[in-house]
Amino acid sequence: MTDPQIQFDDAAAYERRIGEWSKLAGAVFLDWLAPRTGLRWIDVGCGSGTFTELIIAKHAPAEVQGIDPSDAQLAFARARRGTPMAEFTKGDAMALPFQAARFNVATMALVIFFVPEPAKGVTEMVRVVAPGGEVAAYAWDFPGGGSTMYPILSELEAIGFPPVRPPRPEVSKIEALQKLWTDAGLVDVETRRIDVQRRFADFDDFWEASTQGSSVVPFLATMAPDDVVKLKTGVRARVKEDGAGGIISAAWANAVKGRVPG
Repeated sequence: MTDPQIQFDDAAAYERRIGEWSKLAGAVFLDWLAPRTGLRWIDVGCGSGTFTELIIAKHAPAEVQGIDPSDAQLAFARARRGTPMAEFTKGDAMALPFQAARFNVATMALVIFFVPEPAKGVTEMVRVVAPGGEVAAYAWDFPGGGSTMYPILSELEAIGFPPVRPPRPEVSKIEALQKLWTDAGLVDVETRRIDVQRRFADFDDFWEASTQGSSVVPFLATMAPDDVVKLKTGVRARVKEDGAGGIISAAWANAVKGRVPG
């Protein structure tokens, strides 16, 4: 599904870092889709199963298939309390292992910027969705500063480290998503921005949750302890405190949906 160098094999760390964010944004996204119950879903790039679990809880699907390239993530997803009805399969977003028109809804949550050829991933979702069905996705707005990691990534760049981004950050722009969906032949294409925020108990809680198992770990490992302290000081200046020692972190994603003609 993604570049073989981009694998999220520490599923527990990924869940700690992204799981709550995924629930927050995913709930808004699903309310926007507003599908009826009893549909057949495919969750492309299901990861640890957070979004899959939301689909099941909110929309009572008849079937849910989760696809991901990481064995560790799939094992974590299968073990979730709310996903016993889902089936999780190792697979590639650009070559989905299902026949045409199998599903009513195909979703890609926080994934499209990791797909080497995003247009091919969208084409595959269209292929496996029946006429009249829906294809939808949302992704953190990396170019616009909407990433959950933005305060840390920005400070790293400010002190001279190279940018840390997913392979295709540009596809998270709302106009890029609109074009991908239109070019794939989808109709009734709509887009929106999803704003979310999350409270952390204190700065240490924010730091641990944001960096554990993340792409910045290799950079932190090369830094002297004093430089890490300076980095944290810079990051602290970029985040918002709530007056009670807590940290309020904001993020936003761009979302798109469209219908398969017919």
